[in-house]
Amino acid sequence: MAKTTTISPLAPASFPDLPIIDGAEFAAVAAGVKYADRKDVMLARLAPGTSIAGVFTRSATRSASVLDCQEKIGSDSQEGAAIIVNAGNANAFTGRNGADATHAVTSAVATCLDLPESRVFSSSTGVIGEPLPHDKITARLDEMKSALSPAALKDAAEAIRTTDTFAKGAKAEVVIDGKTVRIAGIAKGSGMIAPDMATMLVYIFTDALVERPLLQQILTELTDLTFNNITVDSDTSTSDTLLLAATGASDAKVSQADGVFRDTLQGVMLDLAHQVVRDGEGATKFVEVSVTGSASDADARTHALAIANSPLVKTAIAGEDPNWGRVVMAIGKSGAAADRDLLTIRFGDVLVAENGWVSPEYKEEAGADYMQQQDLVIGVDLGIGSGQSKVWTCDLTHGYITINADYRS
Repeated sequence: MAKTTTISPLAPASFPDLPIIDGAEFAAVAAGVKYADRKDVMLARLAPGTSIAGVFTRSATRSASVLDCQEKIGSDSQEGAAIIVNAGNANAFTGRNGADATHAVTSAVATCLDLPESRVFSSSTGVIGEPLPHDKITARLDEMKSALSPAALKDAAEAIRTTDTFAKGAKAEVVIDGKTVRIAGIAKGSGMIAPDMATMLVYIFTDALVERPLLQQILTELTDLTFNNITVDSDTSTSDTLLLAATGASDAKVSQADGVFRDTLQGVMLDLAHQVVRDGEGATKFVEVSVTGSASDADARTHALAIANSPLVKTAIAGEDPNWGRVVMAIGKSGAAADRDLLTIRFGDVLVAENGWVSPEYKEEAGADYMQQQDLVIGVDLGIGSGQSKVWTCDLTHGYITINADYRS
């Protein structure tokens, strides 16, 4: 697997100081699933009463772990729960062996932590098509059980990385009915990023008290505004999993009408989603594509993704070339409604094109200067309606080719 030793230039300055989430404990070990001398398995134990919601890849070739989680996620059980995750092996496209390996892991965790297997959720990420050496994971369960700690969420974030150049975490606090609610999340993701559900692997924990159906509703809605609007390379993983666990330990109950909790959770999810893009394989630019004035929000998203996923747009960004013609091309190919003579295109505050042609005010040097920044905004107004959407992506560099050409070596 490709070695990634240089931290992305777009990485945050440091990993956040994540809060303790009462009712959640974590541990991580180096089990040698694929990597040598680094943590690659994490375990989370969740207290009785924890509600768990999830969103998963819709890939037709999704992994055994995803299929197993999908079968379990609808339970309203009030018993304790656990999440077990390994990096280095996706346990995908492994036939019956995949299901057997998943069962071997989840049943062993259930026995170790005295939980029903229906409350043990697993994820695997890494190389596709290789049998999961599940015995390496189960052999370390007692060690992880002994190490479980509310303060070890950062270790868990380190353990789920594959080609990630940095561990990803986000946090927030909100007051509900006079009680402080804490939210903390971790994610992994760097390549094979074009979510069709959520993204890569993401685990978010809160001590809010939320009934499972409402938790699932909130998660599904917010996923479409965050993780479903990022892309690195237009490829959807076989293993994408997003789990949200609410332990209820704060006794602060979230109701259907509570927009404050929803908005705060959205902020955490968007932070993690942006970090995934900022760690895009080989990335040197973080790009927001903002589309307004479309026939509908759905059309706006279609246009935005067409721009964000275009190799020609992404390589122009990598070369710091303000090639607005490639943006026009992407709009035209998207299939969503557009009128050439109503288009307006901006790079940041620089007006590039309007009324179907380059703006008479536009100067190439202004566009070129803007493209030298690390954080960029491509703005498009279709001029035909009120639809709008934002998508986040990165540039496409030779570094992406190097990482993926050597991925299995």
